[in-house]
Amino acid sequence: MFLKRFFMACSIVSLCIVGINSQAADSVKLNTLDWEPYIGEKMDGNGFVATLVREAFTASGYTVEFAFQPWVRAKATAKDGKADGCLPEYYLKEDQADFLISEPFPGGPLGFMKRKSDNIAFSKLEDLKALKIGVVRGYVNTEDFDKADYLQKEEANDDITNLRKLLAGRLDLVVIDKFVGLYLIQQEMPDKAGEIEFVSPALEEKTLHVLISKKTANADAKMQAFNDGLKKIKDSGRLDELMKNSGF
Repeated sequence: MFLKRFFMACSIVSLCIVGINSQAADSVKLNTLDWEPYIGEKMDGNGFVATLVREAFTASGYTVEFAFQPWVRAKATAKDGKADGCLPEYYLKEDQADFLISEPFPGGPLGFMKRKSDNIAFSKLEDLKALKIGVVRGYVNTEDFDKADYLQKEEANDDITNLRKLLAGRLDLVVIDKFVGLYLIQQEMPDKAGEIEFVSPALEEKTLHVLISKKTANADAKMQAFNDGLKKIKDSGRLDELMKNSGF
C-alpha cells in the first residue's frame, strides 16, 4: 500500500512539473517601450503593434507579457536573455548576432521634422552638415544616416524631448517616424501643430520586427510561433483591419 501511494504521489508531482514547464514554454515575455501611436502602456490594448503581436502569438498557442521600459534598457536586457525578446525594432543586420529577427509587419515613414518657418532643402545627407539634428539614444534610423559621422547629431532620451528642442530653436531637424511625430504634437503640444512639419520625401519607409534573444530557451520555436501567427493574420485580412481600426 505504501509503495502504491508513493508511486501515485510521484506521478502527480511529475504531471505538475510537466504542466509548469509546458506553461512556461507557451508564454513569451517581451520588452517594449512607449512609442505611441504604435504601442503604449496606457493605450487601449497597448496599441496596434501590441495587439498584432499578441494575436500572432495567440494564434500559435502562446501568451504574451509586455514589459514597458526605456528602449536602451529594453533591448539590452533582452539581448542578455533576461526577457525572451523585444519590440518593435527596425531591421538591423547587426542584430542577427544576438537575436532572431521576425518577418516584417508595417511601420511608417521615417524622416525629418523641421520648423515650418525654416527653408531647409537637401538632395543628399552631406547637404545637412551645418545643421543640428536630434536623434533618440539607442534608436536605429537608416543605415546611411546612422553611419554619417560627419553630421551633427544630438541625442535625447525620447522623441518628445527632441520636438521641444526643435521648437525652442536648439535643433534644426529631428529624425522621427512621421506618425509618432504627428501623434506627439497632437497629444502634447496641439497649439504648436502649425509650427512643425514633416519633410517630404521620407528617408525610408520602415517595417517593424520582433526580436527574440538567442539566449532565451526555445528561441527558434518562439520565433516560428510568431512568424506563423503573423502569416495567419496577414492571410485572413486581420492585419488590414487592425491598421484601419488604429488609424493607420
